[in-house]
Amino acid sequence: MSTEPSAKQADDLEEGVVLRPRFDAAGLVTCVTTDAASGEVLMVAYMNAEALQKTVESGEAWYFSRSRKALWHKGETSGHVQRVVEIRIDCDQDAIWLRVDQTGGAACHTGRRSCFYRAVVPGAGGADSLAFVDAERLFDPDAVYGKAGHGHSDD
Repeated sequence: MSTEPSAKQADDLEEGVVLRPRFDAAGLVTCVTTDAASGEVLMVAYMNAEALQKTVESGEAWYFSRSRKALWHKGETSGHVQRVVEIRIDCDQDAIWLRVDQTGGAACHTGRRSCFYRAVVPGAGGADSLAFVDAERLFDPDAVYGKAGHGHSDD
């Protein structure tokens, strides 16, 4: 049996008006979160059905932590919640795009505005390196999460 949608199902997914997210085998869908005003990518996380439902109902971002295997309200610990401006879904409904107002200015658990604060610098002989860009810390993660509490991307 094929796991690909039939032609009718694909048409319903791509052109229909009913939200039918296609969660993966683990029950998750990838979520890209951007700043609603600037369009800057803040983070990439995952949602399960409950996280998506809570996001829609509350107007604040909820995710599913793969490392903790638990629902996660963004900003619950840091206070840097994400107020949802718009939720979009891609053409085949297997990825979510949240446009948010990021309170407190920082989306990353490292205290930075965005989780994407390093750029790849191609190196000679395949020895690529990373360069810090837009890496200013807006809060001290040790003060917010404690020394052992921020070794993951889920706050």
